[in-house]
Amino acid sequence: MNFTTRITRLPHAFDPDRGVEAREAVPDLKGDEAKLVEGAGGSSPFLKSLIEKERDWLPGAIEDPETAVSDLFEVLKEVAPDKLPSALRMGKRRVALISALADLAGAWELEKVTGTLTDFADLASQLAMQATIGNEIRRGKLPGATEDDIPTGGGMVTLAMGKMGAHELNYSSDIDLICLFDETRFAPDDYHDARASFIRATRRMAAMLNDITGEGYVFRTDLRLRPDPGVTPVCMAMEAAERYYESLGRTWERAAYIKARPSAGDLAAGQRFLDALTPFVWRKHLDFAAIQDAHDMRLRIREHKGLGGEISLAGHNMKLGRGGIREIEFFTQTRQLIAGGRDPYLRDRHTVPALRKLASKGWVPQEAAETLADHYRFHREVEHRIQMVNDAQTHQLPKSDEGMQRIACLMGRDLGGLQDELRDRLSEVHTLTEGFFAPEERGAIETHAFDEDILRRWQTYPALRSERAVEIFKRLRPEILKRLSNSARPDEALVALDGFLKGLPAGVQLFSMFEANPQLVDLLIDVVGTAPELARHLSRNSGVFDAVIGGAFFSDWPGTDALVAELADVLAREGDDYESKLDTARRWAKEWHFRIGVHHLRGLISAEQAGAQYADLANACVTGLWPVVGANFALKHGPAPGRGAIVLGMGSLGAGRLNAASDLDLIVIYDADGVDFSEGRRPLAARAYYARLTQAMVTALSAPMAQGRLYEVDMRLRPSGTQGPVATSVASFRNYQANEAWTWEHLALTRARAIAGEATLMAEVEEFRVEILSKPRDQGALCADVQEMRARIAAAKPPKSGWDAKIGAGRMQDVELVSQTGALMAAQPKRGVIEGIQAGVVIGWLDAAGATALCEAYGLFWKVQVASKLLTGEAIDPAAIGAGGEAFLLRETGAESLEGLERQMQECATHAAQVIDHALSTDGGLGD
Repeated sequence: MNFTTRITRLPHAFDPDRGVEAREAVPDLKGDEAKLVEGAGGSSPFLKSLIEKERDWLPGAIEDPETAVSDLFEVLKEVAPDKLPSALRMGKRRVALISALADLAGAWELEKVTGTLTDFADLASQLAMQATIGNEIRRGKLPGATEDDIPTGGGMVTLAMGKMGAHELNYSSDIDLICLFDETRFAPDDYHDARASFIRATRRMAAMLNDITGEGYVFRTDLRLRPDPGVTPVCMAMEAAERYYESLGRTWERAAYIKARPSAGDLAAGQRFLDALTPFVWRKHLDFAAIQDAHDMRLRIREHKGLGGEISLAGHNMKLGRGGIREIEFFTQTRQLIAGGRDPYLRDRHTVPALRKLASKGWVPQEAAETLADHYRFHREVEHRIQMVNDAQTHQLPKSDEGMQRIACLMGRDLGGLQDELRDRLSEVHTLTEGFFAPEERGAIETHAFDEDILRRWQTYPALRSERAVEIFKRLRPEILKRLSNSARPDEALVALDGFLKGLPAGVQLFSMFEANPQLVDLLIDVVGTAPELARHLSRNSGVFDAVIGGAFFSDWPGTDALVAELADVLAREGDDYESKLDTARRWAKEWHFRIGVHHLRGLISAEQAGAQYADLANACVTGLWPVVGANFALKHGPAPGRGAIVLGMGSLGAGRLNAASDLDLIVIYDADGVDFSEGRRPLAARAYYARLTQAMVTALSAPMAQGRLYEVDMRLRPSGTQGPVATSVASFRNYQANEAWTWEHLALTRARAIAGEATLMAEVEEFRVEILSKPRDQGALCADVQEMRARIAAAKPPKSGWDAKIGAGRMQDVELVSQTGALMAAQPKRGVIEGIQAGVVIGWLDAAGATALCEAYGLFWKVQVASKLLTGEAIDPAAIGAGGEAFLLRETGAESLEGLERQMQECATHAAQVIDHALSTDGGLGD
């Protein structure tokens, strides 16, 4: 497609005589191409001068501007270093001219215009660096470097920042560069010489681009975005820069690095530096405090530039003024800073694509994102025309009617229509973004007379020790107290909130999150007023609120496979840092754990679903961490000898039913397959290898770290219990289960499930489990053994109260025991409680009425157990659970009162115990 067919608009000549002069300078151009030159030259003195200077080059270039630019770049790459300053200025003229004409004609979209200008800036800085670094190398000033090092700048790199980094340079933009060098390429004794050489080269490179000569300039070059520019050299060692950002880096510098990219020199070293800065730029938690930082920055810019007044088009700054380009960029970058640490998909350097990505993840309303994207593109086009007039690095609309008329002519618009559109767009941008950065203070009336002593002591808590936290909380407090007033028992809810605030180590991040997301205050009041244990967890791990707004918190449960895949992705981002992986796994699991609790608390899932989800989560954690632990262990001791090992989930984990406070019953089984020792830096005998690997896995799950523990781990169900090795060979496991295991160990085996490890070994153990459990039993002996077990359990663990759902005759543990007995007696390797009871019915050991009583009792006790672990972590204490906890428990069980529920529990337990007694008696069940 030739250029003429791509023309969609034409500028008008503000000065017709100058337009004619521009057209006559290029007589070979006809039709719309000639009109384009006439309109451009007649409205822009700068473009007219370029047209006249490049009259011989322009006709061929305008036929195919893309090829003309490409050819120009190739010519520049072959220019000798001493000729480069002049050649680059010629190149800048031609790129400026062809991109302006393509822009004015609508032949190139905004992204093509800004991208071409940026590509030339990349090339110019690369060629200038090669020339100046080459000079240092040829003079022997850069230690150890040869001419082969010139293309990579001898270890030096420029980081393109701002619009250049985003590939969004404006028409007369300066370029912001940070110049660094890789100090690891030099011996300590050569460091200072190398540093001095890079500083000289950087200064000469900047001068080559920046100096104004008779041929013009290439790019105004700004090196002041580097760390502490008042005292640091123009080219810094990467290690020194990294130390600065880790210790002193500020939010505006984090925002600046969103757009940063290596643009010239040693690009690989530059990317390694940016990778190392990832934790500084992209915080792992949702960083809502960045909103206030960005708002403060905006206010400082307005105050410094005198841009705080109402929108008036005369002299309005399209970049920094109200409703301008910077407000859209700040809006976008701040949302990226908030969420980009958790979601790499949002880390986009480009403004419009970043807005759309934020909208796709729910961080920005779709309509707002599209509106701001449209305004951004329009603002940038207006900015370009302002700069095209005289090649001035300005963003201000002209103050005179004549100046505005020039802009309208360059846009092919009438002045009145353009001014109306500008006012509307600037106002809409300001309205959309100001509400995000500066929400109105909430002045809700406190409708309840709260305990003033409690309210006063809040100011002594760690979360409110900073002025900034106090300022944000002051805005939040009326709304919080209003919502407390509307709760069932306001004073009780206040005490619960007080406990939450007292345990909160810091407040700025969380309070900022509440201010930006008022719906979280509702959730907080709901949690603290209902589930003190969950509230205590929240105060220690407030980052779990991230999960509520950082993703599909209220979507359907994803299932084990999706959880395993997500955890694998999350851990992979931590690179080779083992401890970071373990801490990340804890943070990730706590967020999902919190989600299950909230869903259950709010009635979105049942107790049955909650139990399955807690088990899915534990399964995913074990599955996800097992290979991580194994890989880290292998670094020192070599790969696992033989086939490897598996993790067997026992008890409630094996049955796929956990509660909020469950520990994990695990067994590790391995097959060394005749290999005696591992092969590594520190080889271990196979038995010792798997024992220590097992201990490493237990530590990975249960060790307290910055993010707490994942799970407590119990390994007492392994063969020979605490007397046996922590890891068991598959041969020993088979022999033990076939020849030595007690009845209770076969009962426990009914719930065993291979969770993680070597696939064929998992299948082999499951096949063996089915084989063992499918063997016929002496039913009388089995019932006698179970009766003896019940007696020992009853003597060792009496129930603490009538509210104990687990311990006691006819309660959860008792029903689980009879279910396992039914599965064993029927030679049916069923893991679920209900399936085991049904197996007992099939063989006639239990009758239908008795089975129904057992299932009903178990269902009720499970609901009470899961609720109690969510509310307090302990058995229910009616006096301590509060109004919210009481309402939750009654809703879950369908009871009308706590007294009625307690009676129902006792009746169910009594009936279930009678059924179990009868089934296990010598004259009951199959013995009849």
